[in-house]
Parts: sequence; structure tokens; C-alpha cells
Amino acid sequence: MKRLFITLFFVLLSISLTAQIEWRNDRTGIYSSETGLLKSWPADGPEMLWYIDGLGEGHSSAGIASDKLYITGMHDDKGYLYVFDLNGKLLNKIMYGDEWHINYPGTRATPVVNDGKVYLMSGTGDLVCLDESSLEVVWKRNIFKDFDAKNIRWGYNETPLIVGEKIIFTPGGKNHNIVALNKNDGQLIWSSPAKGDLSAYCSPLFIGDQEVPLIVTMTAAHIVGIDATNGKMLWSVVNKNKNSIHANTPVYSDNMIFCASADKSSVMLQLLDGGRKVKTAWEIPELDNLMTALVKIGDHIYGSSSGYNGVATWYCVDWVTGTIRYRDRQLAAGVPIFAGGMLYCYTDKGDMALVEPSPEKFNVVSKFTITKGTGPHWAHPVIYKGVLYVRHGDTLMAYAI
Repeated sequence: MKRLFITLFFVLLSISLTAQIEWRNDRTGIYSSETGLLKSWPADGPEMLWYIDGLGEGHSSAGIASDKLYITGMHDDKGYLYVFDLNGKLLNKIMYGDEWHINYPGTRATPVVNDGKVYLMSGTGDLVCLDESSLEVVWKRNIFKDFDAKNIRWGYNETPLIVGEKIIFTPGGKNHNIVALNKNDGQLIWSSPAKGDLSAYCSPLFIGDQEVPLIVTMTAAHIVGIDATNGKMLWSVVNKNKNSIHANTPVYSDNMIFCASADKSSVMLQLLDGGRKVKTAWEIPELDNLMTALVKIGDHIYGSSSGYNGVATWYCVDWVTGTIRYRDRQLAAGVPIFAGGMLYCYTDKGDMALVEPSPEKFNVVSKFTITKGTGPHWAHPVIYKGVLYVRHGDTLMAYAI
């Protein structure tokens, strides 16, 4: 009975993560509440409702709460948070501190709104908690200075994870590797040395249906499973690539965790003993997913290889066996999300495609090109109340879908 209560408690906490839209909705890329969406688009794409220029440099997606859009951008090396209504009207704007301006400059992590507060993580390691109404600073920590860690090659990029009263992230220090703070005052709850790796651009995942509630993330050389209650590392799996890039949040379903990275480091793990142990179920080195994420639909995984070690392809993989059902080159590498029975695939060449998910073939139903905005097409799209939000550098666009 005690184990059942603990499991239900953490499942409820996990469900609370979906009350607002944050990183890839609820970190899965699945927008399950969306209904009545178009099954095809006109040749020039769906209707653009509005667009906003002037966000500044950035690759972050929009967070949504209380029918407000929260998105960040950089001007003159400083990060700004913008708050818009659903019609694109600017409601508020603040400068929150320094941002990453060295290589591929601009903002990175998606804002997280939770229990009346907004949480921002900068590329320079500032974790800022703001009051949702006033945008006044409630507390602020620099994760590198406070936890004896250092930044990584392309700037820190992790959307922090909120579980109950904890906000969890990976400074990557030798002793303070993965850390949980009290989300209300920023005080330390627990700190885990994990494997002592540097951070690796990965936003962590919460798994609440095991006997032990888990935080799963990828660091520079390992996949790690951490007890969410106390920070104890329960297991680790070696997972390396030449540039220590593990930018995709793990995907979880039914005791199985899929971790996709670049350079021959994609693996399916099976949880054992209530989450306390893990074993490798299968590996597919050639999937080579650098930072475009993936989605699980039914019994299959859909995503794109980055071309990091060759030609970029879109793929479908059997969740249970690891069998590759197909690889397709119709589109450049990109980010998939899923809503209303369809994949929305945003490529790094600027194409937005509507794709029918099928293990038989990659069926592109409609496609149009994003022409507004600046810089790389890296921000993950967002769907909310029948509207597709696409961020391309300096510009945010809203499409009726």
C-alpha cells in the first residue's frame, strides 16, 4: 500500500507538469489535447494569424501559461523575457541578465511557468525565478559559481525540470553534478555527484510510475538514473560521443527509456527492480540524432538523423525490437512534434511539413517554407488551442492549423 501511495503521488506530480506548456509541451513532443486540426494545408501553408519581429537572437521555444506566451531573446549580449497574449500583443518585457554570445549566440532554454512563478535558465548559467504577475525577481542563482561547475562549449542549454517543490537541473560539477533546489526560495534540497561529468545540453525527464521515482538525464559520458526524493544515483550507463552532445530529452514508456544522441550513441534501456536497475535492450548506432528530438507514437519512434555522420534522414523505428522500419530523405533533418494524428516536422532548412505517421512510409501530406526570421531554424515548434507557434531567430509566427 505504501509503495502504491508513493507511486500515485509522483504520478500526480508528473501530471502537474502538463498544466502549462513548457519544453516540448510536457517533454514528450506530444500535444494530446489538441483536436480538430487540419489534415492538409494549402500549397502556401496555413493562414498566418500574426508575426512579431524584434525578439533578438535566440533558439528558445515559447512557454505558455494562463493564455500567455513566454519567450526569450538576446539584444547586446543581454537576455530579455517577453510576455505576449494569444493575439501577439506585448504585455510585458524585462531584461534578466547576461546571455550566451560566443558561438551560435542567443537564448536557449524554454521558460517554465509553475505555481505563479516563471523560471528562466540562461546560456551563461543564471537560473532566475520571477513572479508571474509582476516579473519581479524572486530569487536568482548562478549554477556554475554556486555549484563549482563550468560552462560547456556551446553554452549551457537545459530547461530545468520541476517536480513537486523541486526544480532540478545539471550544473555538471564534480561534486554538485545534478542538483535539486526548492522552487520557491532557491535553497538546496539535494545534490548528487552522479558520475561527475560535464553537462551535455540535455533537459532531464521525470519518471513517476516506478517504485522509486526517477530523474533520468544524459551527461557528457553517461545516462544516469537519480532517485528524485534524495538525489542518490541508482544506475548509470556509459554513453559517449566525440563532442559530448546529448541534447535530446530521453523518451519513456512502459519501463523502457530511449536515449538518442549524435555519433553512434542511441540506445534503449529497460528499467528493472522498480527503477533501481537498468539493462540495455537494444542499440542503433546509425540513428545519429544530434539535437532534433523524437516522438513515440504507438509502438514506433519517429525522428530524424542529423547527418552528423553522413546523409540526414527521417526514420521510423520499432519501439520494442529496435528494427528500423524505414529511412527517408524527402526532408532535411529537423524537429518532430505530434498533434491531432499528424507529425509536424520543422527542418533546419526552414521547411514545415505535415506528415502522416506510419511505420510503412514517410508520407509528407503538405509542406511550406518559413521565410520570416533570422539565423538557424533550431527552435522547437509549439501547438496551443489550434495554433502553431514557430520561432525563427528574431521572429515569432502564429499559424491557424
